[in-house]
Amino acid sequence: MTANGWLQFLLFSTILLVLVKPLGIYIAKVLEGERTPLDRILRPIERLIYWIGGVDAEKEMTWREYAGAVLGFSLISLLLTYVIERAQGIIPWLNPQKLPAVEQALAWSTAASFTTNTNWQSYVPEATMSYLTQMAGLAYHNFGSAAVGIAVALALVRGIKRTASATIGNFWVDTTRSILYLLLPACALYALVLVWQGVPQNLHPYTQATTIEGQTQTIAQGPVASQEAIKMLGTNGGGFFNANSSHPYENPTPLTNFIQILSIFLIPGALTVTLGRLTGSPGHGWAVFACMFVLFAAGFSAVYWAESQPHPLIHNALQSTSTLAPGGNMEGKETRFGIAESALFATITTDASCGAVNSMHDSFTPLGGMVVLTNIMLGEVVFGGVGAGLYGMLIFVILSVFIAGLMVGRTPEYLGKKIEAYDVKMAMLYVLIFPLIILSLAAIFVISPNIGLSSLANTGPHGLTEILYAFTSAVGNNGSAFAGLNANTWWYNVTLGGAMLAGRFLMLIPVLALAGNLAQKKSVPPSSGTFPVNSALFTTLLTGVVLILGALTFFPALSLGPILEHLLLRSGQLF
Repeated sequence: MTANGWLQFLLFSTILLVLVKPLGIYIAKVLEGERTPLDRILRPIERLIYWIGGVDAEKEMTWREYAGAVLGFSLISLLLTYVIERAQGIIPWLNPQKLPAVEQALAWSTAASFTTNTNWQSYVPEATMSYLTQMAGLAYHNFGSAAVGIAVALALVRGIKRTASATIGNFWVDTTRSILYLLLPACALYALVLVWQGVPQNLHPYTQATTIEGQTQTIAQGPVASQEAIKMLGTNGGGFFNANSSHPYENPTPLTNFIQILSIFLIPGALTVTLGRLTGSPGHGWAVFACMFVLFAAGFSAVYWAESQPHPLIHNALQSTSTLAPGGNMEGKETRFGIAESALFATITTDASCGAVNSMHDSFTPLGGMVVLTNIMLGEVVFGGVGAGLYGMLIFVILSVFIAGLMVGRTPEYLGKKIEAYDVKMAMLYVLIFPLIILSLAAIFVISPNIGLSSLANTGPHGLTEILYAFTSAVGNNGSAFAGLNANTWWYNVTLGGAMLAGRFLMLIPVLALAGNLAQKKSVPPSSGTFPVNSALFTTLLTGVVLILGALTFFPALSLGPILEHLLLRSGQLF
């Protein structure tokens, strides 16, 4: 751990804090239909899109209609991506490498992955996906799935804001405006910056080069910058190359590395400001931001400390040869950026549904790996994916207010709304679905030698953690992975694809049901029994509830692998 590393963390935090307020206000204006600087250019295009799609922009939806639109849109886009993958070998366009059709199970897993904003990649993208598939199938989903997350989060915010209302907005308007006014303009500028820094953006065939040893090397390229921009800003993680942001074509300079780290948290952080603005309680929005940031800072500190320690096995081996041990665990780290930025990038990507990291999580120390696993198991409420982090944290807000109300012996109230039995049931359904799916599937694969263990590179506690991490990442719609598990098998592809869909949509439905129920309620004036949700006390309570619920649902499974592995490494018994 160095002063330079902490300075980088401080710089990142300061810039994030400066940018989230103006962006959050802009997002609020966009999604509530207020005037923005882009209206003169984009408003006619927006109206044309509604006309082509037959959308009545003035008609709002009940929560059931909203949920039906989310599911229908996602299903159609999933099938479209699957068809593109399977047909890429016979489609004559944008396939200069003549790549064949994607295998059925892998196509299913990939389509489900990108539909759910997970972007889990059980394949080598540059050797598997044509330019058409990368652009029309995968990059398209990066926009669509991010817009769905934003829309659902804003539907819940509207439910909190509105009184005696049967509707929570219009899904088609929310997604259209999210893409048209926010994601597309931002990504256009972002991609230009990446091209300026050296990221390729072309449709050329791969280049054949001769190395100094006289061997032939294939240099992959393509429309990288455009996909990289939405990959990071939409917290997707679907990299153009297998190495993701470790690849110099995706992340060529320290500037691009810093921008990519920042862009992952930018929209999720800004949405907390949007929450405060739309509900008329800016202080509450900042309280939610503060809770997320405290958890993030704690996670980064733990990972940075763990990865700054020499790996026990390497340290002991070097001592036996009278060689000085390195200053930290550099195995798998990006030497261009160092441990601090690798730890920062890895902590952010596990918080924010993004599978692009500087160091493969399988290269982490056991305790460092446990931290990134914990972040996902908490439900990615530490900023998280665009939209998903906010509505996940608001579920914990509901539970925190309910617990606080019980503690003071009064009716729980949240921003003027009474929290009743139905609200708590929906919140707990959201919380319990997550561990139920993860632990059930992980248990089945751990006890199945021919299904779950046959493609495992590591045995013992680390192998257990690899399987648990795979299902946690899939159900949590995260997309990062421990590299020691080959998930490109029929059983893993099919099961992980289903797990991603369940983790996304079985948790979205309780969120929208909660939004609909809150919108129907009348507002209650603040009283002596109202818990101050914009206070430091509330931030502390919320942080505690997140950690306690995470510990209660996951701690036995979470701690078994990493902690046992840590103890065995320290004692020199694990080789």
